[in-house]
Amino acid sequence: MSAPQELNIDYVAQLARLALTPEEKAKFAAQLGDVLHHIERLAEVDVSGIEATAHAFPVENVWDADVPRAGLSVADALRNAPTQRENMISVPKVVE
Repeated sequence: MSAPQELNIDYVAQLARLALTPEEKAKFAAQLGDVLHHIERLAEVDVSGIEATAHAFPVENVWDADVPRAGLSVADALRNAPTQRENMISVPKVVE
């Protein structure tokens, strides 16, 4: 299968930031043309009775129940802090 005329392999290569040789352009244009032809064939399949889905399997929330509980004490939270000031972690200034 040859590549369709409207397929601009130079533009596609530029988008992908690829420097292609003329031989590679011919090879990849033919391969991409085959892929696009296959996608066109998939568009011919009748899916009128099939519900649209985002996942092949049902996705369920797997998080634990949101139950309030006590957090860390200040001493525990600051235990591994490299530097601290006034019960807070002190970090170097990154914006001037």
